[in-house]
Amino acid sequence: MKPEKDRAKLFNRRAAFLIGGKLALLSGLAGRMYYLQVVESERYKLMAEDNRVNFRLLPPLRGFIVDRSGDYLAINIKNYQIILVPEQANNESTVNDVLSKLIQLIDLEDHEIRRILKEISRRRAFVPVTVRQNLSWEDVSRLVVNTPDLPGVHVEVGQTRHYPYAETMAHVLGYVGAVTEKELTGDPLLELPGFKIGKRGIEKVQDLALRGTGGNSKVEVNALGRVIKELERVEGLPGHELKLTLLMRLQDYVGQRVENEKAAAVVVMDAHNGDVLSLVSTPSFDPNAFSEGLKTDEWNDLINNPYKPLTNKAIAGQYAPGSTFKIVVALAALKHGISPDYKVFCPGHMDVGDRRFHCWKKHGHGLVNLTDAMRGSCDVWFYDVARKIGVDNIAEMAFKLGFGERSGLGLDGERKGLVPTKSWKKRALKQSWHLGETLIAGIGQGYVLATPMQLAVMTARVVNGGKAVAPRLTRQMFDAESLTGVEADVSFENLDIPEAHLKIIRDSMDEVVNHPEGTARGSKITIAGREMGGKTGTSQVRRISEAEREAGIRKGEDIEWRLRDHALFVGYAPVDNPRFVVSVIVEHGGGGSKAAAPIARDVLLKAQELMAESEAEAQAAAEIKEI
Repeated sequence: MKPEKDRAKLFNRRAAFLIGGKLALLSGLAGRMYYLQVVESERYKLMAEDNRVNFRLLPPLRGFIVDRSGDYLAINIKNYQIILVPEQANNESTVNDVLSKLIQLIDLEDHEIRRILKEISRRRAFVPVTVRQNLSWEDVSRLVVNTPDLPGVHVEVGQTRHYPYAETMAHVLGYVGAVTEKELTGDPLLELPGFKIGKRGIEKVQDLALRGTGGNSKVEVNALGRVIKELERVEGLPGHELKLTLLMRLQDYVGQRVENEKAAAVVVMDAHNGDVLSLVSTPSFDPNAFSEGLKTDEWNDLINNPYKPLTNKAIAGQYAPGSTFKIVVALAALKHGISPDYKVFCPGHMDVGDRRFHCWKKHGHGLVNLTDAMRGSCDVWFYDVARKIGVDNIAEMAFKLGFGERSGLGLDGERKGLVPTKSWKKRALKQSWHLGETLIAGIGQGYVLATPMQLAVMTARVVNGGKAVAPRLTRQMFDAESLTGVEADVSFENLDIPEAHLKIIRDSMDEVVNHPEGTARGSKITIAGREMGGKTGTSQVRRISEAEREAGIRKGEDIEWRLRDHALFVGYAPVDNPRFVVSVIVEHGGGGSKAAAPIARDVLLKAQELMAESEAEAQAAAEIKEI
C-alpha cells in the first residue's frame, strides 16, 4: 500500500506543478496582451496606420517663360500618354505580348522597347511605366478601341513643355529632358518617373527657379503597397514665371531676315543696360522635338548637319573678328600716344623683313590718318600702329572691351574666344612671339578669336561712354535657397577710356556708313534720326598664296562655300544718341559690306521701330493700371 500512496503523492505534486506553470504562462500572456493592447495601443495604432497610408510626391507645373512684353515663349500643354502596369499584364510573356500588340497600333522604335523593358525589370510590378507621351488624338482613339486586348495599358493625361516659337527661340530657351543618373542630386522630384529638367539654354540655367515645389498625395495602400484609393491631395507650387529681356517681335524679324543664310548669328543689345533684345543663330532646331521625344534619325540629322544647328553661334561660335577688331587697335593706339592725325602711306602692302603684308585694297589707300583708315578699313595703317604699340598693349584694350572672357550672359556653352599675348604663346605653344604676328593681330586675324556676343559688348562699351556694360537675358536674379526673384543691378563701372578717344571712334564708325567713301555706304539708313554707324569686317579662313594674288583672288561663287571669307559687321543706332548695338556674322558670306552690313541695317532699323512701339504700349498699360 505504501508504494502506491507515494506514487499518488508524486503524481499530485507533478500535476500541481504543471497546472501552476500553465496558470503562470496564461497570466503572463494575459499581461503581455494587456500591455500591447492597452499600454502600447497608441504606438501600434500609429504603426498600423503607417502601413495602411502612404504619401506620394506630385510633380509641380514648370514655370512659364515670357518676353519683355509678356508674350509666352515656353508653356505647358496637356498631352495624352500611354501607361503600362506590368502587374496587370500578369507575367513577362504577357508584357511582351502587350508590347507586340502596341507596336501594331503605334510606332514604337527598338530603343523605346529596350527602355520600357529595362524600366519594368528595375521596378515593382505594380509601378506604372511610361510607354509613350504626346499621343495624337488618332492614337488615343485607336488605343481606347483596343484596350480589351491590352491588359495593363492605360491612357492618361500629363503635361509636356511646349515652345510656341520653336526654332526661332531654340538657342535661347534650350529644352527639357529626362533626368539621368548623373543629374540626381537627392531632390526627390528628380526621381519621379517622367520628370524633366532643363538641358540647355535658359531652361537649364534657370532650372531651379522654373522647377517649382512638389505637392503630395495621401493614398491608402494594401500590404503590397498597391494604391487602393486617394485620401487627400495637396498640389505643389508651380515654378516662377521668368521674364526675358528679349523682344519676341524683333527676335522673329531677325530670324526671318537670316533664314536664307547657311550659317549666321545676330546679337542686338541695349548699349546702356545690357538687355539682349535679340539673339539668333541659324540654322536652328525644333526644341519641341526634344520635349516630345527625339527619334534616332532626327538626332542623326542634327549632329551630322555641316552647318551645326545645335551650336549657338552667337555665344559659342569663335571667329577671327577681322576689321571689326580695328576698333580695339585704334583705341589702344590713342591710349599709347598715337595722334588721330598720324598718317601712314598705303601702297597696298607693307614689307617687314622678307615678308609682305597686304592690304585688302590691292592698289592701296594712299596717305591716311585714323579716321580715313577706319572709314576705308585700311590694313596698312593698322599694321603700322600695331607694330608701334605691340601686341600686349592691344591685348590690354581688348580685355577691357570684353574680349577673351565669357560675357556673363549665363547661357551654357558660351566660349571665351582668344586674345593672344607674348606670354600666352610662350605658355600655350612653347614658342616666342614674332613681329609679323603682331601685324596680323592688328587687323583681327591670326590667333585672335571672338564671339558675336563679345563683338556686341565691345560696340556697346564704345558707344555708351565707356561703361563696362554686360549682357543679360533676364532682369531677375533668384536667390539660391528661397528662389526669390530680385531685380538685377544695372550700374556698371567706368572703363577709364577718355571720352575724347571714344568720340573719335564713334565718329569714324559714322563715316564707315554715312560717308561717300565708307566701306558700308551701301547700307546707310536714310530715315532722319535713325541713322546707324558701324564697322565692316572680313575674316579669312585660309591663307591666300602669292600665286593666287597674281592670278587674281577668286571670290564668291568661284570657290567652295567653306573656303569663303566670313562676313562681319558691328553697328549702333541712332548715331546722334546711341542706344542699340548689333553684331552680325555670316559664315563664309564673303565681304562684310556685302553680306553682313545690309542685315545689320535692317535689324537696327526694325529694333528702333519695334522698341518704340513696345515702350509706348508699356507706358499706356501702366497709365491704365494707375487709373
